[in-house]
Amino acid sequence: MSHPWLVADIGGTNARFGLVTEPGGRPESVAVLAGRDHDGLPEAVAAYLADHAGGVRPGAACLAIAGPVDGDRYRLTNAGWSGSVRDLGIPHVELLNDFEALAASLPHLAGDDLVSFGGPEPSHGVKAVLGPGTGLGVAGLVPAAEGWIPLPGEGGHVTVPVLDERDREIVRALHSEGARHVVAEHLLSGPGLTRLHRALALVRGVDAPRLAPADIVDRLDDSLCAETVDVFCGLLGTFAGNVALTLGARGGVYLGGGVLPRIVDRVLASDFRRRFEATPTLDDYLSAIATTLIVAPQPALTGAAAWLAQRLANTSNLEYA
Repeated sequence: MSHPWLVADIGGTNARFGLVTEPGGRPESVAVLAGRDHDGLPEAVAAYLADHAGGVRPGAACLAIAGPVDGDRYRLTNAGWSGSVRDLGIPHVELLNDFEALAASLPHLAGDDLVSFGGPEPSHGVKAVLGPGTGLGVAGLVPAAEGWIPLPGEGGHVTVPVLDERDREIVRALHSEGARHVVAEHLLSGPGLTRLHRALALVRGVDAPRLAPADIVDRLDDSLCAETVDVFCGLLGTFAGNVALTLGARGGVYLGGGVLPRIVDRVLASDFRRRFEATPTLDDYLSAIATTLIVAPQPALTGAAAWLAQRLANTSNLEYA
């Protein structure tokens, strides 16, 4: 491997970069760049390589994008960057949805990388990964003869999974404020915590200041903030159960994103697992599926590196750079 590989996790707020110096190696020289400081992806890549990677010229790259990808083209869902990876000037570039990359990381995570949210240990078989952050990402991972195949999707944009009367009152409150169609991401994300807090204030008939997500999870001694987080966990449990059933994810459901690591104890004490298993006909099916939080640093970079190594090893017309 005469030139290192570039791996990246490009989100709506931050762009994370690293270098891989050998197939199977972990990303090194990891740096996080604020997206607002750069006009687009080519500028952010150039800044990382110049300022954090000694000006190296990567021989290949795998970029995980928080948004839909189509061939060589990308578009961030919650930011303004879009274009073609051909503009990067790197000989071979693989492009993934960010949760595809997170899915690809799952076989490479173990021990302190993970925290159980209930159920048995994860097992071999189809896996699902989802996570609330700037948005709500969803992907799957399927075992295959040549390794693992990640399945991209936009499952965060399905209709919000209401289960009880309080859930329905929350959705009605959002409708009263102009939301025509409430999707899961509207509530199960960082910004979703703020919307959920506002909706619960309307349901309870109380005045409440508009709070940032970090303020809500830091004020659990406040009854409205505590209820907001508890409702969030319950909705997430129902959503995760729906994903598990849709994908047949008997190998486990993994949770990532930036919100959950801050409220681990609250999730464990919440209705998350009960609502995950709550289905009138297949509760035994769901009770046998592990739910696991990813706490590893920069797992999407690990997944991007694993996918690039697998692609280059299994594609006959490509060689290591």
